[in-house]
Amino acid sequence: MKFRRLRLTGAAVSALAVAWTGAATSAFATPSSPPTPSAPTVPTLAWSDCQGGFECANAQVPLDYREPQGRTLTLAVIRKKATGPSKRKGTLFLQPGGPGNSGVDFVRNNYDDLPTALREDFDVFGYDVRGVGRSSQVVCWDDPTYTRAVTAAKGVPGPDAYEPAVRQAADFDQACQDNAGDLLPYVGTQYVARDIDLLRQALGEKQLTYYGRSFGSYIGTVYAAMFPKRVRALALDGAYDPEHYTNRPYAYDRPQYLALDGAMGRFLDWCKANQTTCGFGDGDPRGAFEKLKADLDANPVPTANGGQANGYTLVYRLMFNINEGKVIWPSFGEALRKAQLRDNTSFLLRPPSPASFDFLNPNVVVECVDKKYPSDPALLKREVTTNARLAPLLGPAMAYGPPTYDHQHATACVQWKGEHTSRYAGTFHAKGSAPILVIGNTGDPDTPYQDAVALSRELDNGRLLTFEAEGHTAFNRSVCATDRITDYLVNLKVPSRGTRCTDETQPPSSEPTVAPPGTTLKELREGVNERVDRIGSLR
Repeated sequence: MKFRRLRLTGAAVSALAVAWTGAATSAFATPSSPPTPSAPTVPTLAWSDCQGGFECANAQVPLDYREPQGRTLTLAVIRKKATGPSKRKGTLFLQPGGPGNSGVDFVRNNYDDLPTALREDFDVFGYDVRGVGRSSQVVCWDDPTYTRAVTAAKGVPGPDAYEPAVRQAADFDQACQDNAGDLLPYVGTQYVARDIDLLRQALGEKQLTYYGRSFGSYIGTVYAAMFPKRVRALALDGAYDPEHYTNRPYAYDRPQYLALDGAMGRFLDWCKANQTTCGFGDGDPRGAFEKLKADLDANPVPTANGGQANGYTLVYRLMFNINEGKVIWPSFGEALRKAQLRDNTSFLLRPPSPASFDFLNPNVVVECVDKKYPSDPALLKREVTTNARLAPLLGPAMAYGPPTYDHQHATACVQWKGEHTSRYAGTFHAKGSAPILVIGNTGDPDTPYQDAVALSRELDNGRLLTFEAEGHTAFNRSVCATDRITDYLVNLKVPSRGTRCTDETQPPSSEPTVAPPGTTLKELREGVNERVDRIGSLR
């Protein structure tokens, strides 16, 4: 179903269209007879059928937890009940990556690929966090503005690219204040964690059972830190270093630049060693890639919808699709070769679309609320230019491009004028919690492996599970990791210390590798990732 995005301007308040019920509910409402203001009211969930065996509802939570009986925000929630009622252990919260991905869509899109034990033993639950999707979507730049910005961006920015990037980021920040200023202070992860605790109570759960991937791992970390005794089981996949993320953001950004460029470099090395399979580069894939970026900047390729694709388009697509791991490498080779031939059917020549912009707006905003960058403009310039220099394959396009994804938010966040009311600053030890499972991939291009190591050590009761693999997150990409995550969520069995999984599906090569049992690969959706968060499939 189609849900319209909400725009909050100044003191104006928009209504949230709830498509599955056909009813309109106020995004912000003031209770006529507020109860005792000592604690927020636990939401009442009026479930209704929303197709496919799913039930949907709305949850009213405080807009500002400093005024728990003041204005409220409507969150869209979804669940599918346990298929084995006699075995039911409770509710499993699924939290997607981002910030910016829809939890409602995450449950719908991934439910059928969950292990049978999870579907039998748990009601599977998700929701759109505040500022995302159906829960008062944050819109700073509208689609035409974002389209103009990404169309003008370059894969090989020139030597004078820094100052325009800073001005463009300031323009984005001002658009956020103009178009969503009423909501911005309240979308940080401290308030998201408080929402989860209210939803836990609304579902009748004494403790939280939770799987969170990528940014969802940070949300789970903050929940555990704030409510350690309310944790039953938390699996944090593709984990963040929380201290760096929120309090030392430059120290968080640089490893992500390096991890992304490292993953791209390993692909190009594989391509050189397997030219017949890869089909790109004529013996020098790195040189061919650098030339391709510049050629596309100089002569963009017209696209089927009347747009154009350039070197920035190429970098943008590679940045997200490289998360698939080694299985996509042959598809990269083919798509890069098509791009050389100016064939606009290459999935790497599909410009960011409105589906991307729905994700990117809150992605920037939430991180600017969560993070505290130093305000020193000279430091900003040193950090941004150094990141671009140290990550030459993909880094410059992101460092000097418009505000889009994760590691290139510094130009926007240093200039951020909004309040940080809802950020969580630590500590992150979660003292007294049940064991928490942290999962990291050694070659993760999005959340570097050292982040998972750092989180497992930061938590008083963390346990690290390592997946020796390229790509982002481990669940449903590794039989070994998936079995251990599932056993932990269902039976509370924590993997032994030092557990490592080595069963990543390998691409074909001059010496073909047989994939481990169970690691079959579905069609790669032609490599197009519009931020539909998928956990993969081992079926």
